[in-house]
Amino acid sequence: MNSWVNSAEILGSDLPLELSGTGNRRALLMDALREAVRSGRLAPGTRLPPYRSLAADLGLARNTVADAYAELVAEGWLAARQGSGTRVAERAAPVTPVHRPRTPERVARPVHDLVQGQPDPSVFPRTAWLASARRALAAAPDDAFGPGDPHGRPELRRALAGYLARVRGVRAAPDRIVLCSGAAHGLRLLAEVVGGPWAAEEYGLPFHRELLASHGVGTRPLGVDADGARVDGLTRHDRAVLLTPAHQFPTGGPLHPERRAAVVDWARATGGLVVEDDYDGEFRYDRQPVGAVQGLDPEHVVLLGSVSKSLSPALRIGWMVLPQRLVAPVVAAKGEREPFSSATEQLTLADFIESGAYDRQVRRMRQRHRRRRDQLVAALHARAPHVRVTGIAAGLHAVLELPPGTERSAVRAAAWQGLAVEGLGDYLHPGAEYRTVAGASCVPHRDGLVVGYATPAEPAYPEALDALCRSLPPVSPPPAPAAPQPPAAP
Repeated sequence: MNSWVNSAEILGSDLPLELSGTGNRRALLMDALREAVRSGRLAPGTRLPPYRSLAADLGLARNTVADAYAELVAEGWLAARQGSGTRVAERAAPVTPVHRPRTPERVARPVHDLVQGQPDPSVFPRTAWLASARRALAAAPDDAFGPGDPHGRPELRRALAGYLARVRGVRAAPDRIVLCSGAAHGLRLLAEVVGGPWAAEEYGLPFHRELLASHGVGTRPLGVDADGARVDGLTRHDRAVLLTPAHQFPTGGPLHPERRAAVVDWARATGGLVVEDDYDGEFRYDRQPVGAVQGLDPEHVVLLGSVSKSLSPALRIGWMVLPQRLVAPVVAAKGEREPFSSATEQLTLADFIESGAYDRQVRRMRQRHRRRRDQLVAALHARAPHVRVTGIAAGLHAVLELPPGTERSAVRAAAWQGLAVEGLGDYLHPGAEYRTVAGASCVPHRDGLVVGYATPAEPAYPEALDALCRSLPPVSPPPAPAAPQPPAAP
């Protein structure tokens, strides 16, 4: 393509916009507009001319300018509102992304944080926890300060057995419970004892798949739809299947009752193991509680749980409710010395549960998360009604469904707004089937953002939502009308 130069006045700003170079004209226009914003020549709030006017001034096709505007809106450089035209976005200062293989666009020091995975640390129940710690230490037997039992403290195992039976429908005596430092620790122990290969939901935590792989256990993806994992894809070759039945992570929704029964039937018929990650089973809002699959068959299902979502990931306390045949092998794999969870914190958690403080904290957080979720839904309804939000009946995060091909640009736009948020594609199993959109290169099944609405502190949440809404792709601009054609010669 030939080198070319052109210029136009930006209406109301007296800014000469110079386009020069060789290459795609839309890309050259976008580079020129980005540089004008970066340098400050186009200040936040400056209104740009209609794309038809700018196209005429620059001698470009109207679709070229319209597409450039739309992509810069998606990236966060510009903002478009019905009836007010296109303006330079009001935004946070640019932040430099830090390289991460899974999410290259995640910002190093985000101004706002909507990454899923943890509750707001400012709401940890310090006073109630301190009261439990004092009572637990005063009543602790002498052996609590010795080397420790790899099963975990009996006081906490008894408290958990009662709580899980009452709240999650789990069937287990305390001697079936082995304490660990969290779900990841439990998976590592199961990988050592059970071996592979495993099946796993095609959407899930990459960290869990990587952890299993590091212990020689490969995973094979199972499709996920509105009813949860497609467990009809399990085979006799699978030693175990890793599921999130109460609230599929991250797409949302419980595993359908027929599929819950089917996965238990598979385990019984093949001798396989169902590993149930009950990561946020206590947090539901618009539906009845969904009991644990473990209650259907305690001899073929392992339930993994922790306090990472309900209290704090800093406590490093989790549990496995095991089939009887796996208790001794898992304890042997864990070792004679408990290297992770503090015995005094286990005793404190036991008192926290027995005193009712844990139930009160869960109720408090359930109300808070529901309010946060409702704020998110209201903000999207008001500012981005074309974006559908899903997976919101339970949990600590939501999925924002985006038009095909827009996920990565939305993550980049969020980084420009100083917002840390992750794309749904970050959680897709690398072996999942891909689809092709409009003859282009293969893309994941769905485009979306995974929004952790529980994470920010209360005063920061409205600003985080504002940054999120500014990052979302707009409704695609209507195509420009075709230029009139001269009448055909007679």
